Amino acid sequence: MTNHSAAHIKIYPASRLRGDFHLPGDKSISHRSAMFAALGKGTSVLRNYSSARDCQNTLDCFEAMGVQIARQPDHITIEGVGVNELQAPTTMLDVGNSGTTIRLISGILAGQNFTTEINGDESIQRRPMKRVIEPLTKMGAQIEARDNNFAPLKIHGGNLHGIEYTPPVASAQVKSCVLLAGLFAKGETSVIETTPTRNHTEIMLQECGVSVQQEQIATGRRIAVQGGASLQALGDYTVAGDLSSAAFFLAAGLLVPDAELLIRHIGINPSRKALIDVLQQLGGRIEIKNERLAHGEPVADFFVQSSELRGDLELSGAVVANLIDEIPILAVIATQLHGTLTIREANELRVKESDRIRSIVDNLRRMQIEVEEYEDGMRIAGQQKLHGALIESYGDHRIAMAFAVAGLMATGETEIHDAQAASVSLPEFYELLAKLT
Repeated sequence: MTNHSAAHIKIYPASRLRGDFHLPGDKSISHRSAMFAALGKGTSVLRNYSSARDCQNTLDCFEAMGVQIARQPDHITIEGVGVNELQAPTTMLDVGNSGTTIRLISGILAGQNFTTEINGDESIQRRPMKRVIEPLTKMGAQIEARDNNFAPLKIHGGNLHGIEYTPPVASAQVKSCVLLAGLFAKGETSVIETTPTRNHTEIMLQECGVSVQQEQIATGRRIAVQGGASLQALGDYTVAGDLSSAAFFLAAGLLVPDAELLIRHIGINPSRKALIDVLQQLGGRIEIKNERLAHGEPVADFFVQSSELRGDLELSGAVVANLIDEIPILAVIATQLHGTLTIREANELRVKESDRIRSIVDNLRRMQIEVEEYEDGMRIAGQQKLHGALIESYGDHRIAMAFAVAGLMATGETEIHDAQAASVSLPEFYELLAKLT
């Protein structure tokens, strides 16, 4: 049961969960749908667009560049201006807390014949941008950044030429940034992925009529676009529900005794399903029902029931890259596992909205859980008792939500400090959780 206040939320143990519900749209797909709708020629109507603050920031940025956007409670209408008709913003673009916005939009801004300044909150100003600055500079953009790596960025766009680029870090954001810049570049732009990442950008480019060449090569997958392509409007587009948000409810459904939840119309893109595969492997009773395709994206309904989870898990490499956002909730699940979870090669967690390795470890210890911290991960032995505690979200939405779920299994009261951090991705989170208990 949850008790609401502005900055703090109190969570109490739950003995049962019941619910049949939808979740707001996937953040990754929502960001991209707004960008592609703005760059497409014509009207797009986006339904189930994410309510996350991050995704509203993407809309704000395009409004600042002359795109007409009408926001209604159940849909958003975007009058696309076409690839080359964005206007120079009169003020600095503000992405708030959204790493996806700043990294993807940098690729679009690199192709414009004007100069743009873009910035975000304190968290964004700590996140590494060299990973997009480097390929965009190779393509011909001029980018000024603090210490050559951090926002604010000043992007002098235009006159891009295609490159072939292999990102040093597995990142859908970097891949998408380069492919988007490639739309404005002379010739072909290609990205070579040695570790597969989510492919929402490739799917949506094709939905907008852009030819995307994809082939397996010795070192991985090569994805290429030709410069000078024009984009069709997305038209009437329904965003699939967010699997990363569903992860918290799936975890609650597995861990709380006497739980049965049906979560409808969730995106099950293979590049995002690693957590589901892991939970099913451990014996999680998660049934994937009514699988179908919507706008090129696979979607389905999830039926989840209380489960006894068993097994020793060692996660590293490509698997970690594909469930990097779900590690906070996986760490909470691990405390109740008949077995041990070891996570390695997850250094990327150190540069998320918070240092997530440190945030997870600190909060687990507050709840009297024994956990071993590594520079690139952690080790958690299962079958430990969670004790209610004062939890610090560190302003990180996934930490706040993961430990709210932990509070449902803990003895006594759990209080989440700076609980509103959850609104970055799911403003309705606590309200939904309260309805289920």
